[in-house]
Amino acid sequence: MAISAEQSIATVAVVGCGTVGTRAVQQLLSMSSIGRVVLFDRNPAVAARVAALNSPKAIVGTGDPLLCKAEAALLASPATHALMARRFLELGLHVVSTSDSLSDTEELLMLDSVALLSGRRLVIGAGFAPGLTDVLALHASREFDVVHEVHTAKHGTAGPACARQHHQALKGAALDWRDGEWVRPPGGSGRELCWFPDPIGGADCYRAALPDALLLHRLFPEASRLTGRMWANRRDRLTAPFPMLREPHAEAGEGAVRVEVRGSRGGIEESIVFACKARPSVAAGSVAAITIERLLTSTTPGAGGLAECVDPVDFLKELSRRGVSCFRFIGTDER
Repeated sequence: MAISAEQSIATVAVVGCGTVGTRAVQQLLSMSSIGRVVLFDRNPAVAARVAALNSPKAIVGTGDPLLCKAEAALLASPATHALMARRFLELGLHVVSTSDSLSDTEELLMLDSVALLSGRRLVIGAGFAPGLTDVLALHASREFDVVHEVHTAKHGTAGPACARQHHQALKGAALDWRDGEWVRPPGGSGRELCWFPDPIGGADCYRAALPDALLLHRLFPEASRLTGRMWANRRDRLTAPFPMLREPHAEAGEGAVRVEVRGSRGGIEESIVFACKARPSVAAGSVAAITIERLLTSTTPGAGGLAECVDPVDFLKELSRRGVSCFRFIGTDER
């Protein structure tokens, strides 16, 4: 994205230098609109290592992240984000949260009045899912006159913090929108075979404490069904009530998301399926960084999901330019 004559070079504070935060930093440093990225982590040595591996524009922050002079903040830490997001908003910063925790999302949505008062934007769930899935759902919805259902599913995790959150989500109550009301089925229920791009292919996905339906409802309040599922194997489901039995991988391999939108066009019922295959950390980091870049020219304050504040076509084009491409499943007529 070219910088206009009026746009200044921005400073971005990144809180959390795990796999997603690190990938986001790499993308931010490649953007001409970003002049400096200040890194914060619970372990300063981790932030120093990430800074050393990247451009001189990446520096290690000292002390309280809230004292950093910046235009925007990216929250990518495993801790809950609501309190820090509030403080950043009150200081006049745009805020992007990568959290995929249902409880965190509920608390972040309650900061809408704070964001409006500060004249800044709080983007919630700017990652692989939710985040990219919301943008894909909005993009697909434009082919319908009426949207009836939206169903998302994800496969894989970004890194250790993400894996722990997914483990936690499996034992929590899910949140689905069904025929005009919220329902809370148990996590690990509702097995559904979902097809992802090769080489993942078909995988059993289950309900979990995910924020997908909560954010989708803001986009599609007229829909009758909104759900989110995640892949899990038998061991994941059996051990969900207990602490994780082994340390997660530092960075997981290939993952994927899929979004199915069902609706009507010209009185005919149809469905559209979009999907994306990528390392979850790479995709989530790219989504978060592009979101930060878009917020620097945002004039619409408030709190909400990613798809509420970006143009889906423009966003997906930029994501593809950065190496994360999405696909549309095309069925075949075998009659």
